[in-house]
Amino acid sequence: MDALIVVELLVLGAATGFLAGLLGIGGGMTMVPFLTLIFSSRGFPTDIVVKLAIATSLSTILFTSVSSVRAHYKRGAVRLDLLKTMGLGAFIGTFIGANFAGLLKGTALAAFFALFVGYSALQMLRGKKPKAGRTPPGPLGMGLVGGAIGFISSLLGAGGGFLTVPFLTWCNVQMHHAVATSAGMGFPIAAGGLIGYVVAGLSVEGLPAGSIGFIHLPTLAILAGASVMLAPWGAKVAHGMDVSSLKRVFALLLLGLASYMLTKAMGY
Repeated sequence: MDALIVVELLVLGAATGFLAGLLGIGGGMTMVPFLTLIFSSRGFPTDIVVKLAIATSLSTILFTSVSSVRAHYKRGAVRLDLLKTMGLGAFIGTFIGANFAGLLKGTALAAFFALFVGYSALQMLRGKKPKAGRTPPGPLGMGLVGGAIGFISSLLGAGGGFLTVPFLTWCNVQMHHAVATSAGMGFPIAAGGLIGYVVAGLSVEGLPAGSIGFIHLPTLAILAGASVMLAPWGAKVAHGMDVSSLKRVFALLLLGLASYMLTKAMGY
């Protein structure tokens, strides 16, 4: 791995770690397109590139989540009562989703990413939020919701904050608690995804050196190291500012990244 790629990965890891702590969303949504670009520049086919990017991005959240949730937990913001059942469901859902993704074409995954992230970005630009109208469901309901969030996250390489935060706020959970609990959800989502993508990629030929299944370990190590350092800073900043205006800027970035992934889905 040459020096330029190492620098690119360090910058990417630092930026996504900060975003994960600041907004409770965004890590995987920004990481996957950039990883796809970096891996593509090394000449790997699209089918392998997209799966490598999603799987490695998802695994990175395993480390980012621990760093971010510790910062939130110290402020008493993590709802452990909700996290237990949602997290178990998310682990199972992500494991199933990762194995399902292993059966799909890389272009299909790229298309799903582009459409879902593009839609999410447009919703963020509109500033549309679900109206709080109920309390969280019981353990079974929370587990099923967590499973659905995990399944979708496994196809995007993201930590699920784009779904967890709106759902919890709809259930009348305070925003800071929703963001903090979403950070905690990243760990079971990433753990289920890591195991699932390792299993899904064990029999795949043509993967780059340093890969275990669809997880590229050298890239994971660099991204994780950089993101872990910046995630607590993002969480600290989040407790002292209004991030609504930043989310609109972030939404514009997501639209651009979704457009790039659409080109990969079309085979360019």
